[in-house]
Amino acid sequence: MIEVKHLTKQYGDKLAVNDISFTVEDGEILGLLGPNGAGKSTTMNMLTGYISSTSGQALINGTDILEDPIKAKAQIGYLPELPPLYLDMTVMGYLNFVYDLKKCKLPRRSHLKDVCNLCRISDVSGRVIKHLSKGYRQRVGLAQALINNPPILILDEPTVGLDPKQIIEIRTLVKKLGKKHTVILSSHILSEVQEVCDRVVIINHGQIAANDTIDNLSKAVSGVNRLVVRISGPKNEVLQAIRAIDDVTKVRADMEREPKIFEFEIEAKPDADIRPALNQMVKEHGWDIYKMDLGVMTLEDAFLKITMGEGVKLSSEKSSAPAAEKSAAPAAETTAPEEPAAAPAEAEKAETPAEDAAQKQEGGEA
Repeated sequence: MIEVKHLTKQYGDKLAVNDISFTVEDGEILGLLGPNGAGKSTTMNMLTGYISSTSGQALINGTDILEDPIKAKAQIGYLPELPPLYLDMTVMGYLNFVYDLKKCKLPRRSHLKDVCNLCRISDVSGRVIKHLSKGYRQRVGLAQALINNPPILILDEPTVGLDPKQIIEIRTLVKKLGKKHTVILSSHILSEVQEVCDRVVIINHGQIAANDTIDNLSKAVSGVNRLVVRISGPKNEVLQAIRAIDDVTKVRADMEREPKIFEFEIEAKPDADIRPALNQMVKEHGWDIYKMDLGVMTLEDAFLKITMGEGVKLSSEKSSAPAAEKSAAPAAETTAPEEPAAAPAEAEKAETPAEDAAQKQEGGEA
């Protein structure tokens, strides 16, 4: 378990991290997100003991990272954005070196073999690291983080430099590791975070801007009941027919996706399900529906809204709380953003229409 309590880092007059608090429970995968310069990397460096905090605490399974750094760091496996590799060593030579540095008590031969198999680097274990591709180097970096089987893993951009197949493999591995380890994952690939993480903390301007599950963040930021449909029929007639449905509050007609097939974004009253009425309306007019999706906001959409300051402010933890309290916590709160000016095709129902990431090392392919 990781507990962050009022953690602050100040450089002269600049507050890089300003009084942040959150917890990561055992077996939880937390996504740590933030734009460049937001304080995300500084936070990770304080959690791993790489730099000291100005004030506040970072507790690793109850151990303060500053008061007892040796005990705390022994429980952490860390993969920085640029893996700490010795390029003139072989892969197995390097892993043996890390094994000795960490004073690992597990059976050397079998443990290193298991780690290599887990990270899929067994086939290059005898190769010199400088001759490996970027993707293989990244996996060697992940392997060193797993030496000594630490209960906590902190992974900074673990899929940098990997091809799509390797990215899927690492995602699967991180999910598997999350069943036995506490994991903090930082990534600029938000779809990756959305697929892997149980919860996200978004840091912006040195403060926590959001701390919740991805579903709760999307609902809180969106604040509306949205449906996206594609219907074949005369655009204006379809638009007026949708506006006539009970509980519809807003309709926006999008571009023609296929010949005579238009996409419409519909907003309805909270908790209203307009799909049966929509199906009935289309049937009565002799039109066809080619698509019907709930307009759920993605993590990328939520991230942009939160960090771009579009009137959104989500509640965040101010102190560590027991797991039972966390599980019972309500969805994130939000202040409603001002409605932006609508596009010409948008119409109110009752009104007139209007409305660091890449590695710097280079090497040949493995």
